[in-house]
Amino acid sequence: MPIRSRLDGWLYPSYGDRWDIVCFREEALRLIKPGMVVLDLGAGRGALTELNFRGLGAEIWGADIDPVVTTNPNLDRAFVTSSQGLNGVPDRSVDLVICCSVLEHVSAPVALLSEIRRVLKPGGVFLAKTPNKFHYMPVIATMTPTWFHKLYNGWRGREEVDTFPTLYRINSRADVSRISEQTGMEAERLWTMEGRPEYLRLTPLTYLVGYFYERLVNLLNLTDLKGVLFMRLRSPKNVS
Repeated sequence: MPIRSRLDGWLYPSYGDRWDIVCFREEALRLIKPGMVVLDLGAGRGALTELNFRGLGAEIWGADIDPVVTTNPNLDRAFVTSSQGLNGVPDRSVDLVICCSVLEHVSAPVALLSEIRRVLKPGGVFLAKTPNKFHYMPVIATMTPTWFHKLYNGWRGREEVDTFPTLYRINSRADVSRISEQTGMEAERLWTMEGRPEYLRLTPLTYLVGYFYERLVNLLNLTDLKGVLFMRLRSPKNVS
């Protein structure tokens, strides 16, 4: 798409593909230390090179409800889990849980966050990236069926196999704060970002709509209207 490429160069010259996942990787790299056990929650088949952390910690584990996780080449150990539990992952065995673009699909966030707390060592960290449900993209997604999401993502060049039903039950700063308190996790930092309008880069007109939206919410710092929600939660350091 030559026009889209030109707009990318004019409006977002410093952005590359999957810029939000690149930001997530940078945050993860700040936390990963030699000797750590890191669990990638929703690791899938390992399609994204940005989420390959193998060799940076003692071990990189992965968990997913899809058995395809056992074929993920980025993992030292894989767990096939349920939608609410981290089956097989030992108690207090993990230093850091990372979770990229998964929480929007979770049906029981309290149960899941309780499981994350169970597997984290005292003082361990949960780092996640997910869409902010008050952004226009999740708002539209909640009003449209999954087949439309697959069709639209196909237009954007994303494989159908990587599009799943969305629920957005832990997808705002308020949601995260409330569920963290319920599960005994500390919401250490919650922040949002708005960048290049990935979902509106189909035509010049939609691209410009997304561009002006991005400039407006960043100029006015409308935190709860930005597209990407990041969270860093910590398990209690003192556990009886």
